[in-house]
Amino acid sequence: MVEESAYWLAWAQISGIGPVLLRRLQQHFGTLATAWNATKVQLGEVEGFGFQTLEKVVQQRSRLHPEQLFTKHQQENSHFWTPADADYPRLLLETPSPPPILYYRGEVELQENLGQKPMVGIVGTRQPSEYGIRWTRQISTALAKNGFTVVSGMAEGIDTESHSAAMKAGGRTIAVLGTGVDVIYPHKNRDLYKQILTAGLVVSEYPTKTPPDRTHFPRRNRIIAGLSRAILVMEAPLKSGALITATYANEFGRDVYALPGRVDDHPSQGCLKLLSQGASFILKELDELLTMLGAIPQIDGVEVSTAPEKLMPSLSPELQTVMDAFTSDALPFDFIVQQSGMAAGSVSGALLQLELMGLVLQLPGMRYQKS
Repeated sequence: MVEESAYWLAWAQISGIGPVLLRRLQQHFGTLATAWNATKVQLGEVEGFGFQTLEKVVQQRSRLHPEQLFTKHQQENSHFWTPADADYPRLLLETPSPPPILYYRGEVELQENLGQKPMVGIVGTRQPSEYGIRWTRQISTALAKNGFTVVSGMAEGIDTESHSAAMKAGGRTIAVLGTGVDVIYPHKNRDLYKQILTAGLVVSEYPTKTPPDRTHFPRRNRIIAGLSRAILVMEAPLKSGALITATYANEFGRDVYALPGRVDDHPSQGCLKLLSQGASFILKELDELLTMLGAIPQIDGVEVSTAPEKLMPSLSPELQTVMDAFTSDALPFDFIVQQSGMAAGSVSGALLQLELMGLVLQLPGMRYQKS
């Protein structure tokens, strides 16, 4: 039997079928394997499948053999996940356009993939000021020391500073590339790239040997936002890829923070715009920022809890089913839906009731934990 992962790969090879249409196919047919065997008429029922797209599917599908394609792809790209894999990053899977193939190199930590270890994206200009560099280093260090994984894009400037500071503090970092995972860009970051492979991951939706292309980098910003429970924009002019990342973060329901700067500083104009649109301020009191991002104080690896144990009130069967789905702290919404076996709308309503009762706490990025 051909695995569902093979069909994610096969569908991704058909021109005109991007991540959004793939998600619609999966939702409409249940599995991409079922969609692969669907008729032209059945495919036409899916939103976004116009005449030209249907013609491409019919022509190209007949020339592809999912099982053979998957085997060959594994030989050329040995490490990758598809949304059908249990290890595919949960937070990224929540988004409307998860990459059908996510390649990786480095050291995998499953707690990150399962959403049990918080990840925060740090982005900004390639030409930061001393002010931006200083605060990026300070915040990345604080995040790393408090158990967060720092996510960025390995570009020059703010990205480079965030990766480096996190690793110097003994933490993990993830670099999302706009090239294949084996292509270092910019080349001056080759030493940084090697360090990341030993203290985290490099990931990309592009197969090995893919060279840099200016169209790739704006697209990869959605992955930075999708992996992260929040995005911190350190310094960004008005025309900056960091603002694209912030836009994706807003669309995905992630929290956006921006470092304030002087109104006449060019590198701060994008941050000031974000703040005027409702982004949260990054202020001097980093403890407050860490608390808002969901850091849990630890002593010798043991979580500290000062709250008295709550008595569980009598719950309706529906609310109890949702509570029983909490197998661990900080679960993504889609995982709760899966565990409960209930409809997404019913789960959403139940979580709201439980939150009002003080039994559940909502975290950034559509994540929930028992309070």
